Amino acid sequence: MVSPMFRLETEVDKARCDLLRKRLRETNTAASPVLRALRGTPGEREVPLHLWVLDDEGELAAGLVGHTWTSWLHVTYLWVDERHRGAGIGSQLLAEAERRAHQQRGCTAVRLETWDFQAPGFYKKQGYDVVCVIPDYPPGITEYTLTKRLS
Repeated sequence: MVSPMFRLETEVDKARCDLLRKRLRETNTAASPVLRALRGTPGEREVPLHLWVLDDEGELAAGLVGHTWTSWLHVTYLWVDERHRGAGIGSQLLAEAERRAHQQRGCTAVRLETWDFQAPGFYKKQGYDVVCVIPDYPPGITEYTLTKRLS
């Protein structure tokens, strides 16, 4: 527990959150030569990578949202409308994101998370390896973290 000489507060506070993030970044930079070398370079920033597939009416049929950071692509969301699943759109979106990340941004690897009922098998077919399994996250569901080397 917190010492009696300190006060514990629990409210959401954006200014404190930003300060905490800044201080943690400074601590990490001081402790890691790798992170220190990144500071001030283009690789230091997260750069969004978004791909959208629209149908004939301009409605969203599929999409991929992610970002690149250092030499990694992080896929945050990949979704294909149920009406278009099985047509290879997801595979094409993922391949295009990997291609852009590798050729245009110099990425050498990809990471993503998926749940057991979503698409771990799909990602394995695309050449991804399971590097972490978290059972009961949330309860009753297993989360997988997968990675892939790009070449």
